Amino acid sequence: MSTATMPDGTAAPRTERRAHKEKPDASALRLYGVRRRNVNLVMLACVVFAVFTLIPIWWIIVSSTKTVPNFNSTFGFWFARPFELLSNLKEVFSNQEDGSYLRWLGNTAIYAGAGGVGATVLSAMAGYGFARFDFRGKNALFVFVMGALLIPLVAFAVPLYLVYAKVGLDSTMPGIFIPFMISPVSVYLMRVYAGGSIPRELIDAARIDGAGEGRIFLRVAWPLMTPALITVFMLNVVSSWNNFFLPFIINNNNNLYPLTEGMQVWFWHTNISGSSENFTVLTMAGCMISILPLLLMFIVLQRYWRSGLLLGGLTG
Repeated sequence: MSTATMPDGTAAPRTERRAHKEKPDASALRLYGVRRRNVNLVMLACVVFAVFTLIPIWWIIVSSTKTVPNFNSTFGFWFARPFELLSNLKEVFSNQEDGSYLRWLGNTAIYAGAGGVGATVLSAMAGYGFARFDFRGKNALFVFVMGALLIPLVAFAVPLYLVYAKVGLDSTMPGIFIPFMISPVSVYLMRVYAGGSIPRELIDAARIDGAGEGRIFLRVAWPLMTPALITVFMLNVVSSWNNFFLPFIINNNNNLYPLTEGMQVWFWHTNISGSSENFTVLTMAGCMISILPLLLMFIVLQRYWRSGLLLGGLTG
């Protein structure tokens, strides 16, 4: 029976020999207090969630490569001949039925960008105020803000449209993206993160040095909240990009359609009795293109997000 030895030729201690024989993954699991069975269950849940999420995307990609007859007659989750992806993409950008895809894409980028930036700035200011200022009625006001989550979006739609009609904001670009700038969930996230990542001692030191509250927020608090800012921005951009209901209620101008409304128009034309055109495949191709900007955004911002999270974890 062989024993482990040290570099100088002496026998290794019993604890080191035992650790030497153990598998690295087993020691890591014991270090974090996680059992192998629990890890396997979590991995299984992640795989199921990934499959559930990716199957519709795969179906959209496959459908974008087919002709209309093949779309209706072939297996939906695999390709068919002829492979018509390029011609379908060309038709998406050249078709002018009730609007232009490029115009819808540009409108959606404006709505999502303005809504994401506005929601991030307003939520950061509100979350920082709730976390680092003490004032009368603070908790009651925060509960009131969170109470907006209990009211369904449908209940806001008609009153919002009536108010917009009174002030002339219906069927206008600001009227569409202003609601996207209000996000109670983002306020909650920013309050939690600001409370844990911005030390009071740092703020007090800045005040002693004569910095005003606005400068403290911009020069001290804002950089420390970068991970939460990126997270809130991405969440609100995705929410605004995919929103259909609010633009559908507020907007009646074809030139201001976002992608969600434009794709719905194409779908309606396909289902109109007596229609000579079938936009099913074009709708699939348009939906596939609409995913790419969000995917690119996550790829570009991922490193800032991850590095910021690690920095926040190291600084406490």
